[in-house]
Amino acid sequence: MFKFKFSSNPLTQATAGAAAAVFIVGMLLLGFALLIYALPDLFATLAALFFVFAGVSTIGFSIKLLIASKRIDDMTKPHDDYRENVQIHRGHDDSTDL
Repeated sequence: MFKFKFSSNPLTQATAGAAAAVFIVGMLLLGFALLIYALPDLFATLAALFFVFAGVSTIGFSIKLLIASKRIDDMTKPHDDYRENVQIHRGHDDSTDL
């Protein structure tokens, strides 16, 4: 029979919690391994569907990033090259040239 004891030591509680979590993960891994052994075709199909979904999602995200970068580029660059009231100053005085 199992006995559950309460401890006021935080380190003991943390260690017991970690041990329980690792035990549960180990049991889940064993269960998944047995299911994969029993039904390999089903899990191969599920894995293929997962990778297709991940690939399509990644491509969609990259397209969103490209569109966002184009919008940012369009917002930051000037809309035209023409400027009003711009004077070009030369390095010497124009009044001396006759």
